[in-house]
Amino acid sequence: MDKSKIPVEQRTALGLLMDDHRAVKKLFKQFEAAKASAEKHKIATETCQKLSVHAQIEEEIFYTALRDVSQKLDDMLDEAKVEHGVAKALIAKIEAGDPDMLDANYKVLTEYVGHHVEEEESELFPAVIKARIDLREVAAQLEARKSELLGEPA
Repeated sequence: MDKSKIPVEQRTALGLLMDDHRAVKKLFKQFEAAKASAEKHKIATETCQKLSVHAQIEEEIFYTALRDVSQKLDDMLDEAKVEHGVAKALIAKIEAGDPDMLDANYKVLTEYVGHHVEEEESELFPAVIKARIDLREVAAQLEARKSELLGEPA
């Protein structure tokens, strides 16, 4: 999805979420290229943190703002919530630290998140755009909450 084609009242919010998606995809590639287990562990830890924060701001703010706009959006949000639950379970396994299962758990997480991102960007975000939902206030809330969760100054 090309950010420049997103309506201005939605661009900041959707752009922030898309930037998160790109950052995690980059980590997935770094993990795949990594050889040393310490490097893989470091990348996995960063990935889990980014995904956890992303899921939390989506659930607390973004999905809440979209709820009850339409049945179609509600159905997509229900599916996304289930997908987040599966991703959180995989994150918990990775964070539990079984080194023998790190590669397997991370690979499944990569595939699962890849599927989730594809659905969000090809189905959910276009539906949000079509519904003409003004996300300017949501964008400010997403940015503030993300900074708070990452321990960054507002």
